[in-house]
Amino acid sequence: MEVLKENPLLDFHPDTLEAVRKLYNLDKPGVMREAIDILDSWIKQQNHFTKKDFNRDYLERYIIRSKGSVERAKDHLDKMCASRTLVPHFFSDCDVNSPYLANIEDIFLPKLTKDYYRVYFVQNCEREFTHELFNALYKRIVYKMEYICMHDYACGIIIVADLRKANLFELVKHMNITDLAHWLNLLLGGFGFRLKGFYFITTSKFVDSLLTIMKSIASKKIGDRIQVLKNIEELHDHVDKDILPEEYGGTEVSRKALHEKWQNIIGSEEYKLDMDKINEAKTNEELRLKDSQNYQMGLPGTFRSLKVD
Repeated sequence: MEVLKENPLLDFHPDTLEAVRKLYNLDKPGVMREAIDILDSWIKQQNHFTKKDFNRDYLERYIIRSKGSVERAKDHLDKMCASRTLVPHFFSDCDVNSPYLANIEDIFLPKLTKDYYRVYFVQNCEREFTHELFNALYKRIVYKMEYICMHDYACGIIIVADLRKANLFELVKHMNITDLAHWLNLLLGGFGFRLKGFYFITTSKFVDSLLTIMKSIASKKIGDRIQVLKNIEELHDHVDKDILPEEYGGTEVSRKALHEKWQNIIGSEEYKLDMDKINEAKTNEELRLKDSQNYQMGLPGTFRSLKVD
């Protein structure tokens, strides 16, 4: 791509395209085009892929999320396609305005951090948790993550979860660890997002149980990036204050207004068609070459193999 298009949900620094490419030595003329050509050619040779006509801008963003490595991009894309086959319940029809999610607002903030990271922000005020709630939430997050894959150009993500009003005892009690592991594998191994930090804002004593679960299904490197913050002031030490919503001491519009904007766009018929098209990208595992059968995407027993940077 030559320029980053204007987007109704995502803002970029004026130099984002050039600066991020330079971080991964992809800023020289023709280098990115060559990298995309290699990835595209490899895709067309994969007999087990059910879709081989990926948009070149989409492939470029996969390379960027893979720190400029075409080999990593191959791995992430293969895992992503495999996950649609192996854990299909994350990709079934998504009601982005599901009544189960009435007390949960989640957004990607419009502005990038100074070092070109995108912040995913979720506020959970739920007091009771059910399987249907978790299922609806995972699907909506996947919907939003895929939008980022289609349109963003960030180095990675920072996750902030405001749990100050949530009942963490009930959350931990009803959480399905296998599904959580699937989701974390999908986030890092499939989408290929680089996780700079994962912050829970809460003073609940039950957050220790949540941390134990999270760290049990992630590598030590990822686990070390998961932290608990007690208040908004501590958040300002990790996320640029000026990009935060106004209720968190920032200059951005309110979280609620941003959430409604996201809901309108990802809930549109146009975006549903985009999702239907990308969800065609699966794998036929019977056609996978035996020496490459190493993508048991999020299946039980593979959680400890999650060592994504």
